[in-house]
Amino acid sequence: MRKFPIFLFLCLFNLLAMAQDYKIGVHYYSGWKDNQLGGAYPIPWDKIKPFPEREPALGWYHEGDVDVISKQLEWMGANSIDYIVFNWYWGKDYKPILTHALNAFLQAPDKHGVKLSIMWANHTTYIYSKEHFEAMFRYWAQRYMFRNDYLKIDGKPVVFIFSADVLNKNAAAIGMKTTELFALADSIFKEAGLPGIHFVGGAGGAQGPSFDYTSGSGYLGFSAYNMHGPAIKRYEQGRNISHSYAELDDGYRDQWNWFLTKSEGLYVIPMTSGWDRRPWGGSKDAEHDKSVSTVAQFEEHLREAKRLMDANPDRTKRMGVICCWNEFGEGSYIEPTKKDGFSYLEKVKKVFGKP
Repeated sequence: MRKFPIFLFLCLFNLLAMAQDYKIGVHYYSGWKDNQLGGAYPIPWDKIKPFPEREPALGWYHEGDVDVISKQLEWMGANSIDYIVFNWYWGKDYKPILTHALNAFLQAPDKHGVKLSIMWANHTTYIYSKEHFEAMFRYWAQRYMFRNDYLKIDGKPVVFIFSADVLNKNAAAIGMKTTELFALADSIFKEAGLPGIHFVGGAGGAQGPSFDYTSGSGYLGFSAYNMHGPAIKRYEQGRNISHSYAELDDGYRDQWNWFLTKSEGLYVIPMTSGWDRRPWGGSKDAEHDKSVSTVAQFEEHLREAKRLMDANPDRTKRMGVICCWNEFGEGSYIEPTKKDGFSYLEKVKKVFGKP
């Protein structure tokens, strides 16, 4: 029998390894429980019901129930979603808010291989004191970061920040630098017996090219929750806000290339299923709410992100995060619905799934 050449075997092995090491996450908006402090509306599903195409496959569910997150985790795990990034809020009273879905995740008996992460949703004008930050860091260390199912890079837990720019301003308001806050967090984590912490900064067009996207910023790297237009170029008539998903996709591609060229460190490639904020009252530019993808457009969007991951494995670690699992109010969702079924979620598996 003719032996299979060893170099061909190694090439095949490497190709298979490359096909298996994508790490794809989803942002998870914890806003679907009634009468919650910090919620968008007292009865949030009532704002979505006039848009029946957005009704989840699970129906108008009670977010925070363990059986709800268990089913969502089952679907994620079966369709190549590797981690959830829960929106996380820290209140003025030193307590977190809107953690019902995250708490349900902690109680779920089977995570289906899906890891946990959090994004501090710091889109607020409230100025946190140093004591607020210390308490928040300790809460993270004690509540989440020691868990085996928490997302880690090089052994360190990863926290996403919604707005790196806002955090810079908040630090300056209390006479500190962001790098000093990160050093404080790192020391608290090490005191708790953890190896430290990594931060991934949330970027956006409002921050602009003048923002420090270098390793000197203290961040492991950058990503984004969502984006609405390109980094440097403009649409027709000088617009920087999309009026279609084709434009939104083009804007994301421009952002990806800008960050891969101009920033340093890890770049967790942000992806989106679209934008249509009509249930939440609509965008200031009503045409922006036409930025909704078809399933085919969404697949091509994912494929371009994958191409960039493969072309830049050191910068991206082949990591990406999709906005969003369940932003039904903003029209950014891939959670199965009664109208579209699993069509969006299945595209994630088709593009990033293991052979």
